[in-house]
Amino acid sequence: MVERSEVEKGYEFAKDQYVMFTPQELEEVEPESARVMDILEFVKLDEIDPFYFDASYYVTPEEAGVQAYHLLVNAMRKLGYAGIAKVAMHNREYIVIIRARKNGLALHTMFYSNEIRAAGDVGGREAQPREQEEALAIQLIKSLAAPFKPEKYHDAYQAELEKLIEAKTHGKTIEAVPHKQVAPVIDLMAALKNSLNRTKPAGPEQMELVRGATKKEEAGKKRRKVG
Repeated sequence: MVERSEVEKGYEFAKDQYVMFTPQELEEVEPESARVMDILEFVKLDEIDPFYFDASYYVTPEEAGVQAYHLLVNAMRKLGYAGIAKVAMHNREYIVIIRARKNGLALHTMFYSNEIRAAGDVGGREAQPREQEEALAIQLIKSLAAPFKPEKYHDAYQAELEKLIEAKTHGKTIEAVPHKQVAPVIDLMAALKNSLNRTKPAGPEQMELVRGATKKEEAGKKRRKVG
């Protein structure tokens, strides 16, 4: 095991050729954002497209700044604004979104606009719905409306995969998960009525899902990791 004190940092400028840095040299080139989070501006929170959110962190105050911290939280919540700031973490500088939550501030690293894949015409040509169709769609949404409680949701695929691993390590088999056969949607009205009768949304086959990936993901590159 290598001790942390024995770890050195460097940059590979050519194959198997490195330039090494001392901690002092790295400290000397640190931007101001490595020591102080600089708020650039405040923007309306509801104007920020969630596509720009990357990794999330909690922001906690030092003891001397507790009062100012909660003053800022309350003001941001009351006005509906989020802060845009610069901060350095893990040897790079980020633009971040600071958002007021119920009990404090959250910080979200942000994708740059050139990293977000353009939506294009993903939604298809907009069609004007008939009143009866719209009423059915509203009825469906209201019938399934509930408070947002993320703890209710679980990764069923992961749970079944763990069961499969456990079974195979003991030389056993498990029953296959039954899959429903869902016919493609031809008549929107019929699909809405069918959904209301089942009191649950139409199956995944009934809607095309186009992932709004970043350009880096689209090119098959590894997303940046923060943390």
